[in-house]
Amino acid sequence: MKRRSNLKSSEKNTQPVNSAKKLKNTEDFGATSISCPNSKYTAVLLKGKVQLRQEDTKGVKSFPADKSQGRILCHALTTDFFHYGTDSGHVVCVSLKDGKTVSSFTHTVGVREVFPAQRGKHLVFTDEKKSGYLLSTSTESDSCLELPDFSPTITGALWDSWHPERGVFAAYDHEKVYVYALHKLTIYGSWVSLVGSECLHPSKKPMSLENGVLTCQLASGQTSKLTLSTHSYLKQAGSSSSKLSKQLTRAVMLNRLDEGLDLVRTHTKERLLKKLGKACLIHMEVELAIQVYQLSQNVSMVSSLEAIRGIKENKLLAGHLAVFLGEYNLAQDHYLSSSCPLAALEMRRDLSHWEKALKLAKDLAEDQIPYISKEYAAHLEQTGDFLKALAHYKNGLTHNNQEHSEACQAGVARMLITVGDIRGGVAKAIQHPSRVLKQECGALLESVRQLSQAAQLYEMGQYYDQAALVYMQCKDWAKVGELLPHVSSLKTHQRYAKAMEANGKYKVAAQAYKRAEDWDNLTRILLDHLNNPEAAVHVVRQTKSKEGAKMVARFFLLRKNYDSAIRILVLCQCNDEAFKLAQQHRQVEVFAEIIGAEATQDDYGNIARYFEAEKNHLQAGYYFHLGKQYRGALENLLMCDSTEDGLAVDMAIEVVCQAKDICLTDQLIDYLTGKTDSKPKDPVHLFRLYMALQRHTEAAHVANSIASEQLCSGNYRVSHDLLFKMYRELLDHKTDISTEMSTNLMLLHSYLLAKIHVKRGDHLKAAHLLSRVSENIRMFPAHVVPILTSAVIECQRAGLRNSAFNHAVTLMRPDNRKQIQQKYKRKIEDIVRHPHKSEVVDDMTPCPVCGSLLPQNELLCTSCKSNLPYCIATGQHMLREDWSVCPHCDFPALHSQFLLLLKTEKACPMCCQTLGADEVKKISDCSKYLATANLNRRTTASP
Repeated sequence: MKRRSNLKSSEKNTQPVNSAKKLKNTEDFGATSISCPNSKYTAVLLKGKVQLRQEDTKGVKSFPADKSQGRILCHALTTDFFHYGTDSGHVVCVSLKDGKTVSSFTHTVGVREVFPAQRGKHLVFTDEKKSGYLLSTSTESDSCLELPDFSPTITGALWDSWHPERGVFAAYDHEKVYVYALHKLTIYGSWVSLVGSECLHPSKKPMSLENGVLTCQLASGQTSKLTLSTHSYLKQAGSSSSKLSKQLTRAVMLNRLDEGLDLVRTHTKERLLKKLGKACLIHMEVELAIQVYQLSQNVSMVSSLEAIRGIKENKLLAGHLAVFLGEYNLAQDHYLSSSCPLAALEMRRDLSHWEKALKLAKDLAEDQIPYISKEYAAHLEQTGDFLKALAHYKNGLTHNNQEHSEACQAGVARMLITVGDIRGGVAKAIQHPSRVLKQECGALLESVRQLSQAAQLYEMGQYYDQAALVYMQCKDWAKVGELLPHVSSLKTHQRYAKAMEANGKYKVAAQAYKRAEDWDNLTRILLDHLNNPEAAVHVVRQTKSKEGAKMVARFFLLRKNYDSAIRILVLCQCNDEAFKLAQQHRQVEVFAEIIGAEATQDDYGNIARYFEAEKNHLQAGYYFHLGKQYRGALENLLMCDSTEDGLAVDMAIEVVCQAKDICLTDQLIDYLTGKTDSKPKDPVHLFRLYMALQRHTEAAHVANSIASEQLCSGNYRVSHDLLFKMYRELLDHKTDISTEMSTNLMLLHSYLLAKIHVKRGDHLKAAHLLSRVSENIRMFPAHVVPILTSAVIECQRAGLRNSAFNHAVTLMRPDNRKQIQQKYKRKIEDIVRHPHKSEVVDDMTPCPVCGSLLPQNELLCTSCKSNLPYCIATGQHMLREDWSVCPHCDFPALHSQFLLLLKTEKACPMCCQTLGADEVKKISDCSKYLATANLNRRTTASP
């Protein structure tokens, strides 16, 4: 940068601060003088005038051109401008380019020194009173600001060349340097602030200032640099909150708000953010302010700033920002001087500053006076200044807006009543079309005990509930009765009902209680005064009112109708009262019957303990069970009489299953097996217990035992059905089935199936089945001889003579011979005496497991040692290519034989369920049935 010297001279020819050159004695000047040169121009002050010469020309200009400006006391050159000050207070700026005066300012006293900025927009000068001022020449009208705390010893000033538009400069004397900053564009206008000061050694002469670094010339001619304390924060990072606050303050004072944002961005403390945000608003930096308030998460302020960020007019923008800062008077001044003065009026309205708003409206918008008056009146009405509110409501009346006028008229009506003009207020309320106004005025009248007029307004406004209440206060029952159909308030109906009851009008009172849904009082009226228990019971049934139920119960008790009293109490869930009543009158069974499934566990417990005390153990056990008191239930059920034994045991099994208590289960098993009282119970109960507990292995053992007993007794169908049921249960639970059970079921089914085939006349199938049974005749001890006799006869008919001979030999044993029926005895003896051992050969069919051929009635494959599934229609082993199952029991059957059997039979021979031939479907793939069949490997022959 070229060195530019701002040199001053005075009439006393004092030595200049910066270097100067001595001019030759020339004819032009006629004397030796001091000049202040720049690169092209030289200015010489001589006897109150300055001669300005351009170096490369011979032309000379003399200042001041106007003698009225006085004598020049000081002057200075910059690159583009020539500045001078006079003893009459004139500060003039002349363009070097064209020689025209750019600006001229007149001070009150003489100007002693001028220190212009390099670009010429700002200039610091001192006057004869040793005060300092900053003159801005870039605005439409020059502004002059006095420098605060200006030292009278100041000898010079330097402008900071780093961002000169920020207006930072340093004034100095022989001992100190003072740093100032110009705040040009703020909501408060322009001002200059003293940023700080710093001591200066006398040997140092300031030469230039850049970004807070002061370059000084020493006595030796060398230079040194000094960083001013006002700018030291730029090189020192703040750590503590107080230090950050000081650094932020310096940044704001130096117009470095962007650097202030960088400081708080890394230390987002609310206090610092608030401080910087306020500074941005003052300096009208909207964009920076938005960023600051975003950091502080102040959503409302960000939203407000976003709304005004596009405003270019400074006065309007300053007005908005002043509002944000709460400077409402300042905001008003800015608004009024802007292009939108109505904004001041809107602000005062928004702030409810009604007096000021009205004053502004008179000057800016008289058409808004009625609307502001109405708003002001509403505010006064809320604060209790009714007379003033009345006046403003009247001022708000206008013919231009009907809705607005009606609102003002409503306000007038209210205020008239409030200030005591009852007649005038009521008249206006009646004339007004608003229902709401009639309600409001009615409330005001009611508050001052003008009840008849209040009721009238309520009724006209169709506020029937309030009208009825006020008419009640007036004792105008006839009017109340007229309004009741329109009244919705239950309390109003209730009050009317009480009044009618007090007057002895019980029917009217009952109707009113019904409309009021006061069911208890309605029940009381029906019972005590109208003697109508049926209607009272109906009300209680519909409403489930406990108090009503108690009243009806007392009514029935007085008439010894305990059943009805208990029923009504239970219906309304007054179970404790109902039980006490049942106990007192020995009606607990009725109570238990009535309460049914609606009882709680406590109710069941009370009932059970009652029956236990009465030694009714079955009922006690039943209700203990319902109340989930399983131990008490089981103890009582096991104490029942023998006449109730079956029902008690069934209930005990259910108790144990639900309790899932091992101790209770063992207790019941001991009872059933006789360990408790040495009296074993029917094993069917034990079977049912195991089945209910899903202990299928134990159930299977018991089932086999029962089946054996039934076999010994000759009850083959019962035994068959029991084993079949057990078999299905075990299959459903995927439990292994014992060979004993499978064999017993197969033999029983073979016997029962043989009887079917005998009836059908299929003697060959019957003979094979009876032969199978006869080979295990020990399992049928009750009918050994009849079964063997039938086997002999059927084998003889089917041509199985060898089998017939073998069965006949068994019959001829001494222990069997005596029991043979006489009609068969001789024939059987002939078979034994004259044996014919010819035998029809059984057909050979493949094993469904391995495919080996074996007799069709053989159920054990000699090749794969598998127990083969048998056909429930023939007793023969199953074939893969002729497979079907019963759709009810899922037992297998040869499809062709099953259809043949169903031509004469209407049910499945295994499960006895009704079955039609069309329900039986042939199965092409029987693999899954074979996989689940009982194919236990055996080494012994099948029965």
